[in-house]
Amino acid sequence: MAGTKVRVEVGGRTLSLSNLDKVLYPETGFTKGEVIDHYVAVAEPLLAHLAGRLLTRKRWPDGVGSQPFFEKNAPRGTPDWVRTVLIEEHGDDGVEYVVAEDLPTLVWLANLAALELHVPQWTVGPRGGIHDADLLVFDLDPGPPATVVDCCRVALLLRDLLADDSLEAWPKTSGNKGAQLYVPIGQAVGGRTSAYAKDIAARLAHEHPAVVVATMNRQARKGKVFIDWSQNNPAKTTIAPYSLRGTEQPRVSTPLTWDEVEGAGAPSDLVFGPADVRARLDEHGDLLAAMREADQSLPED
Repeated sequence: MAGTKVRVEVGGRTLSLSNLDKVLYPETGFTKGEVIDHYVAVAEPLLAHLAGRLLTRKRWPDGVGSQPFFEKNAPRGTPDWVRTVLIEEHGDDGVEYVVAEDLPTLVWLANLAALELHVPQWTVGPRGGIHDADLLVFDLDPGPPATVVDCCRVALLLRDLLADDSLEAWPKTSGNKGAQLYVPIGQAVGGRTSAYAKDIAARLAHEHPAVVVATMNRQARKGKVFIDWSQNNPAKTTIAPYSLRGTEQPRVSTPLTWDEVEGAGAPSDLVFGPADVRARLDEHGDLLAAMREADQSLPED
């Protein structure tokens, strides 16, 4: 029945969940209840990657066939137990962000149809102080007819180039068309991470002009992979690992092994739904977990 609500206990919090049978992915019949189930299933690794990071949510209250909206400010009615951090420097009046640090917050967000969770490459401290970037990210965006398989070829080139600077990278799918590489770096000011990423992208574009492009010009991207180094700007965010995407069918931004990157033969090899991700977690655990133990930093200028 439309408007039906249920009260549940999650992690010691009482939540009111609504319309659990509402279909949010019409092509497959995937419901809000199943969205919540996904976020419960991936909560442990997902929360580790969200810890201390300000959330930008992309919400589809009426399902992925409708118009979504981005949300930065904590919405009206946010429970008082949800952590929020006010960043006065953002916007004219500041922005009060949600920081997801526990399972009840994830379930509350999923109930709001916040299908996509986007985070910056930096964290805030216990009292809301802004830290310098601790991640470097390369967002690989294929220009049709290039696909995520071409992104994998570029990811391998990036891996080797980064290794020359003693940097290890971890790959994941975007859950949509492309892929991302994460490089944990301790902490470095945002301007420095952007400059380094831009230099790496430009070098690859120069060495492999038939495959790689590093400029924002969309016309130049046809059949190539755009390395979006600008994602390292402190104002930018990237889709979080294990987040759903607002695609026609439910897809998940999924960590990969390098063997999978090397062996990718078709885009379908790198499409993962919620059930696939649960099975992968059972088999591999969190493939990005080792990032948090990595002791590496950007090379000196």
